[in-house]
Amino acid sequence: MKRVFSAISIYAGLMGTSALAQDYWIQVEANTTLTEAQAATRDYDAELDDVAGFRLGASGWYATAIGPYTEEEATRRLQQLVSRGVLPLDAFVSAGTGFGQQFWPVGANARANDAAEEPAQDEPETTLAQAEPDVAPDPEPEPEAEVAPEPEIPEETVNEARRSEAQLNREERAALQIALQFYDHYTGAIDSAIGPGTRGAMREWQSAQGYEPTGVLTTRQRAELLDEYNSVIDSLGLGVVADSRAGIEIVMPAAMVDFDRYEAPFAHYEGDGEVRVVLISQSGGQSTLYGLYDILQSLEVVPMEGDRNREGNSFYINGQDSRIRSYTYATVVDGAVKGYMLTWPRGDERRYELALEAMRDSFASTGPAVLEDNAGLDETMQNVDLVSGLEIRRADRARTGFYVTQQGMVLTTAEAVEGCSQITLDESYPATVAATDAALGVALVQPEETLAPLGVASFADGEPRIQSDLAVSGFSFGGRLSSATLTFGTLADVQGLDGEDNVYRLDLEAQDGDAGGPIVDNGGRVLGMLKSANDGNRQFPDEVSFATKADALESFLESNGVRIMPAQGTGSLTPRALSETTADMSVLVSCYE
Repeated sequence: MKRVFSAISIYAGLMGTSALAQDYWIQVEANTTLTEAQAATRDYDAELDDVAGFRLGASGWYATAIGPYTEEEATRRLQQLVSRGVLPLDAFVSAGTGFGQQFWPVGANARANDAAEEPAQDEPETTLAQAEPDVAPDPEPEPEAEVAPEPEIPEETVNEARRSEAQLNREERAALQIALQFYDHYTGAIDSAIGPGTRGAMREWQSAQGYEPTGVLTTRQRAELLDEYNSVIDSLGLGVVADSRAGIEIVMPAAMVDFDRYEAPFAHYEGDGEVRVVLISQSGGQSTLYGLYDILQSLEVVPMEGDRNREGNSFYINGQDSRIRSYTYATVVDGAVKGYMLTWPRGDERRYELALEAMRDSFASTGPAVLEDNAGLDETMQNVDLVSGLEIRRADRARTGFYVTQQGMVLTTAEAVEGCSQITLDESYPATVAATDAALGVALVQPEETLAPLGVASFADGEPRIQSDLAVSGFSFGGRLSSATLTFGTLADVQGLDGEDNVYRLDLEAQDGDAGGPIVDNGGRVLGMLKSANDGNRQFPDEVSFATKADALESFLESNGVRIMPAQGTGSLTPRALSETTADMSVLVSCYE
């Protein structure tokens, strides 16, 4: 069990607030994550009565406590339990001033001013979402009692501030460091020592707030700093959500999102703007996990920029663009794939980091329960642009390319990759432009990771006869179909309209998405590459297309270190075999501007 030297708590002298004076607790230990705190509290609860767990609101830590008692009872009980070796020597009596939301026992509220009937253990109040949850109407609000304003804390001189600071205990000093760290002023360890690093952070905070940068916070300034920090914490409403249908328990920003719907394999929790939490729950193992990894990266809520890693039985994906940040995690656990996704608007990074840290620390599977494969299925709401309720990311431009090396290098049209901030192959694999030839209108694209294509182009040796049959393999509809399709035509001329000897003129009705695709003969040998339809101010009939010849492509590739072996044989393939051969070598090239 992880032990901490002492708990993080905030007392009335630091915050200017008061607790219930009759409640005293034996504070046993504190942990930095909810998962650790739950485990520690569960262990104590197995041996002792009156065990409770609370979030320490100002610090983000979690406390394990015993009580409540009167002050005399708490002191006597502490001495007994320490002498018996049941509690650690650093356990202490606390008025519980810094105790916030209670996480143990589940559903309990030992800090409430008004006694309430304890909820049934199988329907905990902290379970914010159950399978098909019923929402009760909000109770009528009780009239607010008038509260006398708290007296203003008088400002102190530097010497007075030093004396009041000297009265702070270890937990209170640590709370200040945590708040200063949250506002990017403090970068050191949370060690409760007010040294040069903490002093410098205090000066930075004072300067940012318009105070004299003395490096010593007055009582009023300490209260202001912690009030600001606590207001951010409170705005998130971090709370434990136990989704029994998904089989997941996690702390999420419950004040920002509400349960919306199930659409397997996702449980959707929606909020205002771009705030969203998605729980992932799906039957399967590593192959299912890896498939999910690829699918998620095609979604609008998972921007392409950012680090990502898939290893063993888990993965994470960081994504960010000018609009949102997102983080997705999934792992194989309890015989299923479970995880979560958090998306957040840019410009609110501090709250995003707090929410994400809480979710990372608390995520847990509650057993083998998993969303049914048909959960939330509504055939009347199916949409080809959605994956389980999440929008698929569509490229600004989608063209075709074809593999020219066993490592996955791709030849495509220069227009396909012009002006792109990001390029992907098959909507999954990031790539960069290795070389271009503007005169030929071709580009060589290099995937960021080595690929293993099913097929690689082999180039025909010699020139075909006019009026011979040929076809282009391309993604005619911009990737809406999962595989490239063949469009058949004939060779109209062995040169361009202006007499270009490196261009074929084709009698073939192609689409924009076909541009960059391989032109093949009836044996699947590459004769050339389909050029983009855009040719200045000229407007050609639909059935007129052009292709860059194979020998010009070979020269371009060889000048960039790619050697192509000529195709062997002159045989023909059946239509089905030809379609499979060309589909294996063809790849969707997507451009994101």
